[in-house]
Amino acid sequence: MATRSLWRTRAKLAVAATAFCGGGAAAAAIATSDDPATALKVFTIVPRRLLRDSITAASIVFDYEYSLWGLPEGSNERAKIKHEVHLRSARKLQELCFRNGGIYIKLGQHIGQLEYLVPQEYVQTMRASMLNRCPVSTYDQVCEVFKKELGDTPDKVFDEFDPKPIASASLAQVHVARTHDGQKVAVKVSIFVQHTHMTDTAAADQATVEFLVNTLHWLFPSFDYRWLVAEIRESLPKELDFLIEAKNSVKCLENFRKLSPHIADYVYAPKVHWSLSTSKLLTMEFMDGAQVNDVITIRRLGIQPNEVARLVSRTFAEMIFKHGFVHCDPHAANLLVRPLPSGKRSIFGKKKPQLILLDHGLYKELDFSTRFSYASLWRALVFADANEIKVNSVKLGAGEDLYALFAGILTMKPWNRVIDPAVDHLVLKGTDSDRSELQMYASQYFPQISKLLSRLPRNILLMLKTNDCLRAVNNSLGSSLETFLIIGKVSSEAVFEAKMMQKKSLFRWLIIQLEELLLEARLLAMQMALWLLQVKKALTWT
Repeated sequence: MATRSLWRTRAKLAVAATAFCGGGAAAAAIATSDDPATALKVFTIVPRRLLRDSITAASIVFDYEYSLWGLPEGSNERAKIKHEVHLRSARKLQELCFRNGGIYIKLGQHIGQLEYLVPQEYVQTMRASMLNRCPVSTYDQVCEVFKKELGDTPDKVFDEFDPKPIASASLAQVHVARTHDGQKVAVKVSIFVQHTHMTDTAAADQATVEFLVNTLHWLFPSFDYRWLVAEIRESLPKELDFLIEAKNSVKCLENFRKLSPHIADYVYAPKVHWSLSTSKLLTMEFMDGAQVNDVITIRRLGIQPNEVARLVSRTFAEMIFKHGFVHCDPHAANLLVRPLPSGKRSIFGKKKPQLILLDHGLYKELDFSTRFSYASLWRALVFADANEIKVNSVKLGAGEDLYALFAGILTMKPWNRVIDPAVDHLVLKGTDSDRSELQMYASQYFPQISKLLSRLPRNILLMLKTNDCLRAVNNSLGSSLETFLIIGKVSSEAVFEAKMMQKKSLFRWLIIQLEELLLEARLLAMQMALWLLQVKKALTWT
C-alpha cells in the first residue's frame, strides 16, 4: 500500500514537472520576456534542477520505505537501520544543496540549526559543511567580478591578495588581502558557486523553489510553505547588494551606541573600506577571533563560554526588543569572539569577551507595535504567564487556536512545561529524550505547524529563524538558565520603556512604576533560585 502511494506521488510529480517544463510554453515565455537572455537561462537551468531535486527526493523516500520495511517499531535493529538511512539521506541532501548552490545552501544552513526538530544526522551533516565550507569559485571568476566592479584585477587593486578563499557561503566567498597602505582586510566577493554570477541565476533559484513549494502543497495540502517563496523574493535582492550589508553594519553599531550604551563596547562589526566596496564586492577590516561555537579556542583565549552565552543573549535581546533592527542570520560562522580590546577582566581574572557580528545582509525591522507585543510575549514566557502568552501570541498573528503551539515553537517545550512555574522550565537540557520528544511533537503537529507558519507575519517568521540560530549557538556553549533570565530582563525593560512612552497621567505613571518594581523583585527571586540550583548541582556533582 505504501509502495503504491509512493509511486502515485512520483507520477503526479512527473506530470507536474512535464507541464512546467513544456517546450512550447518555455519558448513563448522567452520570446515575450523583457530580458530574453535571462529568461533563456532560467528555462535552461530550472528543468535540470527540478530533475535533480525529484531524483534526490525519490531516492530518499524509497530508501526509508525499503530499508525500514517490516522492521518492528522500537526494535534495536530498526533504530540501527534508521540511523544509517538518516545518514545516507543527509549526505544526499547535502550533495543536492552543493550542486544546486545559492538558495539551496541557505536552506541547508537553516536545517543545520534545527537541532531539536530534525534527526541529528541531518543537523550534524549540514552544520559541518554548510556554514563556511561551501563549494568555491575559481580565481578567474573572482577576477571577472573585480574587473567589472573596480576596473582591475585583485593583484592591482590590492598590494597582496590570496586567491584561495578562507570561507565560502551560499552567496559569496571571502578572501584575505592587504591594502597598499598595509592594512589587512577581508574581501567578500559575490560569486555564484557554480561558476556564474549569482544575479544571473537568482531568478532560476527562485523559480525552482517556488515550483517545488507549490507542487508539494498541491500533493500534500497540509504542507504549506508558500510564505517561504515570498520571503526569498523579498530578502534575496537585499542580500545580493553588499552596499546594503555595509550600511546595515553601520546602523547596527549606531543602535548599540545610542540605545544600548551599557554593552556597546562588547559588540563590534568590521569597519568597511567604502572606496574598495561596491554592490558585488565588500572590503572590510580583517577580524581575528574564535567562532562562537568553538568552546576549546574560546577557553584558550582566557574567556569563559558561559560569559559568551550571556553576551550573545544580551546582544540579540537588545536588538529584538529595544532596537527593532535585527540581524536575522546569527549562525555560528557569522559570530566571532575575541577578548575585549580594553583588556577588562571579570572578578575571577577571566578576560571579558567581545562579540563580532559578521554578514549583515539579512536584517529585519520590527515596528513599535510588533516589538512591544513580541517583548511582552517573551516576558510572559519567562514568567510562565499563560494569559499574557495567549494575549500577545494572538496579537502577533498566531490566533486563539494556535497560540499554545506558537509558544511551543518559540521555546521548544510542550505547553504544560511552558507554563510550569519552575525557574528552569524553559531550559533545554540537550538530552536524547528531550530531542526525541520534540521530534515526536514536530511530526505529530506538522499540519498545525504548517498552518501557523503560513499565518504569521514574515517579520515574525524571521524572528523564529533567528531564534533557531541562537538556540543552536547557546546549546554549543552549554545552554544556560541565565540566558533566559537575560531575555526576561531585557524584554521587561523594553515593555516598561514602551509603556512609559504611552503614559497619559500621573496615576498611570505610578502603576507602571509599581509593575516595574514587582517585575524586578520577581527577576531577583529567579536569580536567587538559579544560584541555589547551581549550588545544589555543584554539590551533587562533587
